[in-house]
Amino acid sequence: MGYRLTDHDLELLAFLAEHRLALPAHVAALLRTSAAAATTRLNKLVDTGLLKREAPFPGEPHSYQITRTGLAYIGSHLPTPRVDVRAYEHDIGLAWLWLAARGGTFGAVQEITGERRLRSDDGARDHPDAEPVGVRLGGFGPHGRERLHYPDLVLRTADRRRVALELELTPKSRTRLETILAGYGADPRFDGVVYLVQSATVARGVHAAARRVGIPERVHLQRVRMTVSRTASAAARAAERTPPTGQRKRTPEAVR
Repeated sequence: MGYRLTDHDLELLAFLAEHRLALPAHVAALLRTSAAAATTRLNKLVDTGLLKREAPFPGEPHSYQITRTGLAYIGSHLPTPRVDVRAYEHDIGLAWLWLAARGGTFGAVQEITGERRLRSDDGARDHPDAEPVGVRLGGFGPHGRERLHYPDLVLRTADRRRVALELELTPKSRTRLETILAGYGADPRFDGVVYLVQSATVARGVHAAARRVGIPERVHLQRVRMTVSRTASAAARAAERTPPTGQRKRTPEAVR
């Protein structure tokens, strides 16, 4: 490898291991540098094979993913991330949410765990009867697997509380939403769940579902504003409406 990695490079690789993708703007915020400097650093890591660069939408910034080689270099056992354009806006928002939590937006935190790591930890359980890290929803799904829900982020606060964060950009069905909230209500490991929403419709749906399942005091709503461009958002929605030939349409819930 002709390029010698710095501490900033290792920090960047660790960040990308936790996320499905990131933009230069994310890395600029992470490393407190300019977007141009972040892009230069990212492209050097692409040249080494530790990252790969994609152009998911015409006219939009490149997105970057860690490769299998990159994961091995930092000793991460997480799977190689796979990007679905139908979840593009959500994945971009989730990286910003992680950075916001790291920066103290939600108060002092001791630990931030993302959905990718939660799923990986459950997949690595030594025994099927071991307690899952996901939220139990009751019953079993495809292939006889226990139905679980994974928060977008889990925060361990400085006062030892465990709080789930849900970036809810699109409305879920009433049944699905109530099932997830009932799972949180029955799980004593969570002290609360924060739903971050950008529309009043989604906010009203979450609030009403929390009241119906009897946990309004444990569910908190916070408005957010996404900055993904209209071009990318429209293309992602079009991809969601038009599944690949020969495949069943996957709902946003399935993509999540």
